[in-house]
Amino acid sequence: MANRAKDVLRACDAVCFDVDSTVCMDEGIDVLARHCGAGDAVAAWTKKAMGGSCTFQEALSARLDLIKPSKAKVDKCLADEPPRLTTGVAEVVSTLHARGTHVYLVSGGFRQMIEPVATKLGISHANIFANNLLFKADAEGTYHGFDPDEPTAKSGGKPRVVEQLRSKHSYSGVVMIGDGVTDMEARPPADAFIGFGGNIVREQVQSGADWFIRDFDEMLAVLKN
Repeated sequence: MANRAKDVLRACDAVCFDVDSTVCMDEGIDVLARHCGAGDAVAAWTKKAMGGSCTFQEALSARLDLIKPSKAKVDKCLADEPPRLTTGVAEVVSTLHARGTHVYLVSGGFRQMIEPVATKLGISHANIFANNLLFKADAEGTYHGFDPDEPTAKSGGKPRVVEQLRSKHSYSGVVMIGDGVTDMEARPPADAFIGFGGNIVREQVQSGADWFIRDFDEMLAVLKN
């Protein structure tokens, strides 16, 4: 299976990356929760969501109800604790771009926290598929929920995004890479799923991935071969 996944990666038109614990070293929602004083409770929900023991909607709603992040708090969190890129991911993205491969960020995290990541990596903000926090129009930008119409706001959102991309662009090959069960659900419609364990290893992902890697250098070696 690993050799087939490598062949698909070399030939594909598009690669979709998960963000939290894949492109970035941390889970963005956990960083935000710590910043807002709800770290432990939210981390427990994140673990349940990534392990597949509850629906994504349940976990997202429960975590945001605990955090209640205002726009001011999100902005301060990004200033105090900017996203940390996983070692090697910038070179992988740069190599994919040089090959003409389209790169997308597909995440159950928040657009407001992912846009700076996309900017660092030279990925268009139009290529981000993520949840969108809503704020009231007051001085603090009080938390007002999240957009339920984003595909990534629901379980099965990542396969829906891949399906939409294939339909819109007529891609002949798409690869999904990520650390979680929700990423693995994107295959199919993705042609291959690369499990990433460089920041955290999830047993279900390690056993279910077409190819499981712990370092982006492994992916880079295939792309440059």
